[in-house]
Amino acid sequence: VQLQACGGGLAQSGGSLRLSCAVSGDTLDGYAIGWFRQTPGKEREGISCLSSSDGTTWYSDSVKGRFTISLDNAKNTVYLQMNSLKTEDTAVYYCAIDVIPNQFPVPLYQYDYWGQGTQVTVSS
Repeated sequence: VQLQACGGGLAQSGGSLRLSCAVSGDTLDGYAIGWFRQTPGKEREGISCLSSSDGTTWYSDSVKGRFTISLDNAKNTVYLQMNSLKTEDTAVYYCAIDVIPNQFPVPLYQYDYWGQGTQVTVSS
């Protein structure tokens, strides 16, 4: 299974970006998909999670109301729509999947496969 994250870039504060995570090698049926971000010197932070089984979503307080996770089964791709961006959203963003989710949201250590990361930079 391989994950390819893309869509990062430079945005202004208040702007929007949409990240994509294309999954190859398997379908996403029954999996949990998560988005994380990390800045230098800090731990990787979970910001969103989606259960492909029932569509349940979770967001961290830091992004709730601004970010939206979604799944396109036909394209085997997960998206993270990021609106009302803030400078503190600047980070490398990662997607990940858990093939046998047994808790929700899925903790970081339980994810089985990770994408390579995509840089998001928000300027003031």
